[in-house]
Amino acid sequence: MIRPCSEAEIPCIETIINEAAHAYNGVIPADCWHEPYMSRVELLAEITAGVHFLGWEDSGALIGVIGIQKVRDATLIRHAYVRSGHQNRGIGSLLLASLIRQSSGQLLVGTWAAAEWAIRFYQRHGFRLVPTEEKDRLVSTYWKISQRQRETSVVLRMPTSNTVNS
Repeated sequence: MIRPCSEAEIPCIETIINEAAHAYNGVIPADCWHEPYMSRVELLAEITAGVHFLGWEDSGALIGVIGIQKVRDATLIRHAYVRSGHQNRGIGSLLLASLIRQSSGQLLVGTWAAAEWAIRFYQRHGFRLVPTEEKDRLVSTYWKISQRQRETSVVLRMPTSNTVNS
């Protein structure tokens, strides 16, 4: 079941993000990896900045999350993670499809350039990589990330919002 996450679930959201983000360890540049991948303080800062999470609940347990953040005229997909033991079952796809249906305006997602599996995931759902120059402009306009993360990330855009290609 897909539903909005509550404030009481922040510890669970943090756990899901940090467990699933271990896939980045040894893939993204070593100077960009840290443990935990996202601290409670960072997660709370993201929520304060307007990130709202949807979650996938199964048998009463939250096992997947995806965030959405409205910034100016764009909707950003933020922090899409599924617990390791539940990956490759379509949960991420269902969360993404639900989020796409709720979005309006330009729909963007940023991820690590080295996270080829994440890029393929978004491409399977209709997102397209933007050229580097456009990526730099979009990152400067919509994200607040370090220069190093800017250099090692990509941005994908949904060409036509509210349509999902499976």
